Amino acid sequence: MITYDYLYDVIVVGAGHAGCEAALAAARMGCSTLLLTINLDAIAVMSCNPAIGGLAKGHLVREIDALGGEMARNIDATGIQFRVLNTRKGPAVRASRAQADKQLYRLRMKKIMENQENLQIKQGEVTALYLEGSAVGGVDTRSGLRYLGKTVIITTGTFMRGLIHIGLNNYPGGRAGDLPSLGLSDQLRSLGFEVGRLKTGTPARLDSRTIDFSKLEPQYGDARPVPFSFSTQQITMPQVPCHIAYTNPRSHDIIRSSLDRSPLYAGVIEGIGPRYCPSIEDKVMRFPDKERHQTFIEPEGLDTVEVYPSGMSTSLPIDVQIAFYRSIEGLERVEIMRPAYAIEYDYIDPVQLHATLETKAVANLYHAGQINGTSGYEEAAGQGLIAGINAALRSQGKEPFVLSREEAYIGVMIDDLVTLGTKEPYRMFTSRAEYRLLLREDNADLRLTQKGYDIGLVTESVHGEFVRKREHIKSEYSRVTTTRLSVDDDQQQFLSSKGINDLQKGTTLEQLLKRPEITYADLAMLDNVSRETPPAVQEQVEIQVKYKGYIDRQLEQIERAAKLEHSKIPPEMDFVAINGLTTEVREKLKKHRPDTLGQASRIPGVTPAAISVLSVAIKAWVGRKSGNGTYE
Repeated sequence: MITYDYLYDVIVVGAGHAGCEAALAAARMGCSTLLLTINLDAIAVMSCNPAIGGLAKGHLVREIDALGGEMARNIDATGIQFRVLNTRKGPAVRASRAQADKQLYRLRMKKIMENQENLQIKQGEVTALYLEGSAVGGVDTRSGLRYLGKTVIITTGTFMRGLIHIGLNNYPGGRAGDLPSLGLSDQLRSLGFEVGRLKTGTPARLDSRTIDFSKLEPQYGDARPVPFSFSTQQITMPQVPCHIAYTNPRSHDIIRSSLDRSPLYAGVIEGIGPRYCPSIEDKVMRFPDKERHQTFIEPEGLDTVEVYPSGMSTSLPIDVQIAFYRSIEGLERVEIMRPAYAIEYDYIDPVQLHATLETKAVANLYHAGQINGTSGYEEAAGQGLIAGINAALRSQGKEPFVLSREEAYIGVMIDDLVTLGTKEPYRMFTSRAEYRLLLREDNADLRLTQKGYDIGLVTESVHGEFVRKREHIKSEYSRVTTTRLSVDDDQQQFLSSKGINDLQKGTTLEQLLKRPEITYADLAMLDNVSRETPPAVQEQVEIQVKYKGYIDRQLEQIERAAKLEHSKIPPEMDFVAINGLTTEVREKLKKHRPDTLGQASRIPGVTPAAISVLSVAIKAWVGRKSGNGTYE
């Protein structure tokens, strides 16, 4: 093995959505960073659906942007249809989603990576970690070159021992057209990591020229596209529609009659698939009474005829795929350009990670993305960003960066993974967040941009705009709470049109805005200053006024839980020696090795009584370690 004559601060393995955010974060924080990938032309490739965002996923993208990541800016520059979902519901569950021009998305991210200071990008397959004692010291590649690094981040996606299935045929691959990564998961297993097997799938790619769109229902994006990034002024890409199609009883009969040739039902596939994104075979078998299933025919770009039938993933043989897709109205003559397939891959149980995403078994080694059992570009990117930040901080000798559950969806996701682990592909949902009224898409910058600036990811110009916005919101909220209406004739006429005839003189704008029938836009009809207030400030003030009671209640809950969340468990603590814990609790604590009492309290089977016992034991342990018999 030839050693490359340079010591990097951070080495990132893999250039998917996790790897891109990890490498950019480390380089932007001033660290010499190396990104290694099997194929330089596959940087940030969208292996499955050509879209970013969605329910809860849009929250993750906004948080990545607020911290200084790239995903939001990339989709804003390459998106061809933007929609805000759940607009009729409360602000906590509203979510942004955008179709991407798949090739433009990849090419723009590649350009950003290639022009990033402190970042080198090289093509090479990593086959093993180079260890120095109990810490990682670099990586070995198939070409016989060893790269040395203070820290290493593994973001291998579905490539570790990837196996592609089309019918009963299978072959090694990281995704269709790409080689798998071999050797790395075997080494991780030999180092004591618990390695599992997961499965995911993707639909066929269809030729839009062979689809009769007159038989399908068009779905257009929002008339005024809302960007993901807080720094994007407007969307300039041309916008195009998707189309809705439906399966039918004949479609379902084709699938049922072919299950003996499905690797999923023939027992060929060992890995566990995503519960919330099942294959069409699973949908048909799980819901036998459902006569049809919906699919969105999504364009893959402005300059390609390929389209993506969302929700129609399958691993059935190619002849069955042709018959199935052609059974759908409007697709009677459709041609498949790329067949659908399922893919199995290795992952590492994420309970073996700290909240920083550093592994517990090997120092200076970080995991991010599907290697941790997650599914989705957004989940991967969020982890990549945190791993990149913490690897950079470690190489600089600084304290780690951890987001808590009350601060971000990214914090919820990572805490779920490292505390509970996962046996199936993990997907983010708003229901996973206890404090989702505080963790909205619209206020991600208010929650996280200052943190991104403090660690060196958010630029001076972006931070300056953020500070001005934050101060404007603060001053406008104060003004709304103190400004009183005189209610002249014109104002009374407008209020009467809204069904309000009982308003007393001296009522504040805040009291008026609390009424469900009044929005901030209505204040502009009553108050000159409100008329000039920027929309982003209006939105924040209205939410703070209308939901104040609920927000205050969640803040109180957070304050009560803070003691547990901030109580650290010594890493060397011997759980077996703690009297008062049941054998089951000892075993769970020993396996999960939680970093805080808060994490311990969320492990299934660890009771409140056990947490009390553990809290006392920690104080005694720390007291003994201090050497003077007192608690530190």
